[in-house]
Order: sequence, then structure tokens, then C-alpha cells
Amino acid sequence: MNALLSVRDLKVHFPTGNGGTVHAVDGVSFDIPRGRTLGIVGESGSGKTTTALAVMRLAPITAGQVDLDGTPISRLEGEELRKARPRFQMVFQDPFSSLNPRDRVGRIIRQPMDLLGLGDPAGRDRRVEDLLQQVGLRPELKSLYPHQFSGGQRQRIGLARALATQPDLIVFDEPVSALDVAVQAQVLNLIRRLQRETGLTYLFISHDLGVVRHVCDEIAVMYLGQIVEKASAADLFATPRHPYTQALIAAAPSLLPEHRRRGGGAKLQGDPPSPVNLPKGCRFVSRCPIAVDRCRSVPPDLRQVNVGQAAACHLA
Repeated sequence: MNALLSVRDLKVHFPTGNGGTVHAVDGVSFDIPRGRTLGIVGESGSGKTTTALAVMRLAPITAGQVDLDGTPISRLEGEELRKARPRFQMVFQDPFSSLNPRDRVGRIIRQPMDLLGLGDPAGRDRRVEDLLQQVGLRPELKSLYPHQFSGGQRQRIGLARALATQPDLIVFDEPVSALDVAVQAQVLNLIRRLQRETGLTYLFISHDLGVVRHVCDEIAVMYLGQIVEKASAADLFATPRHPYTQALIAAAPSLLPEHRRRGGGAKLQGDPPSPVNLPKGCRFVSRCPIAVDRCRSVPPDLRQVNVGQAAACHLA
């Protein structure tokens, strides 16, 4: 299956005030086939959101390459980047702070088309009404302001805005974490339905394993800027191979008890090390219940441990 999005050895490093470097994303590679969904999961500080922002060209890329359907978007600048923008869009975590409170909803959804000069003015108005219907809202609501909508409705508006440019790829950054559980399910079902109907490709960032299990075809688990396990959603939850993945699954409140048991009762101890002073060997070594001497000195490679399943662990 040919990849729509291809990311190779992506690095995002930030200098600190005292001469150090934060290794926010440190050599991440993955592919997403057209019409599929890759989920990236991990604790806060794992680098998953920075990865999404780098793919969107909203965070500075230190090294590596991001290709969208053969176009090296990591190397585009200025007008070239602006022309490529319609093809990849983002839905943000907080639907209230990502929508301009002073603009009516119709203008919010229409704005990407105006900025990028897509279609004629009359056609844009018709498209706004079509998009509202597509995400389950009545077209006449376009004259209201964001504060007049519920959280779930605001996230639908954010999704309509992302769809306005007819993108190939949508990046979701924790799109349902600010919503209550019943509304989460409605928004996730909408996201899946739109993919079935339009063939969209998704990169889905979340800390909630129950959510990614529901919407993703493949899952990458990140820890301290690196991918430590990657597999299909079915394989990852049936046979997690990395101790970190096992601990995340065992602790996930949104998973059913039979799924949590596959984590083997593993528990996360302590806090991750600083992304400025990284361990010499495996980055998970200080919290790993099965670490051996080799883990403290030799960084493990992400290697295939099963058909379609890779883990960065000497003991997997």
C-alpha cells in the first residue's frame, strides 16, 4: 500500500537557556497509507504533539524529512508552503481556543477558502452550508458565534473548517480530550464516517488508549521523543511487546478489564528522565521492571519482533 504521508528520521530539538538541548522528537519514522489512520500515543512530554506540529510545519524541524504524496513538505517555504497548505489540515485539542470568538461560524469555516483563494465567493458560501451538514449541524447555524455552541458542536465546527480545503491529510491533536464521554463517542463516530465517505488519511494524537483503539488502524507508542513500539491496533492490544506499552495498557481507565489484563499488571514507576539529560542506553531503563545491564548502556533499535509489529526493547 503506497504511503500518503511518509516521515523519515524526524527530529525537533529546542535549545535551552543554559546551553542544553531538549530532544522533543528524536528520530521518528512512520508511513500512513492513503485512507488509513495512524495513532500516536504516550504520556505528556513524550513528543507526540510536537511530532504532529512538525508534520503540519507549525514547529521547526531540526532534521529529517516529511513527504506528502511525494511532495517534500518539510523543505517547502514561503509561497510554495502556502500553496501546499490546502492538502494538510489540523483539528486542535481545545475547540474553544482554536475558534475566533469574534467571528461568526460561517466566516470561521469559510476563512481557509478565502485565504487560499479556493473557488468563487458564491461557491464558498454554498460549501460552508454543505460542510455544516456534513458534520451534523444545521446550515442556518452559520450566523451564530462559537460561544453559542456546546463543546462537541464546536469540535464539529473545527472539523468543518479543516475539511473546507478538501485536504488529503487531517492531523488530530487530542480532538476529544476536552469533551465528556458521551459526546466523545459521537465525535469519534463522525470522524470515522467522514473517512469512510471521503477516503481521508488521518494522523491521530491521543493519550487515551481507548480512543485510539476505536479509530486507528495502526498505533505508534512514543516515549521521550522516540517510537518504542509500532503495530496494528489489533496486535498492539492483543500482544503488547514493550514494557512501556504494557504499562500504559494496564493503567488505561477507558479500556475494558480484559484488555487491561493484557498489560500483565505492569505498573509505571516514577517520572520520565529529563529530555535534556537523556540516559546512555534505553530511555525507559529507570522505570522498567525487567531491565538488565545491557539496557543501561546500549540503546535498543526499533526492530521487528512479529509480523507487522516492531519494538525498541532488547528483551521483547
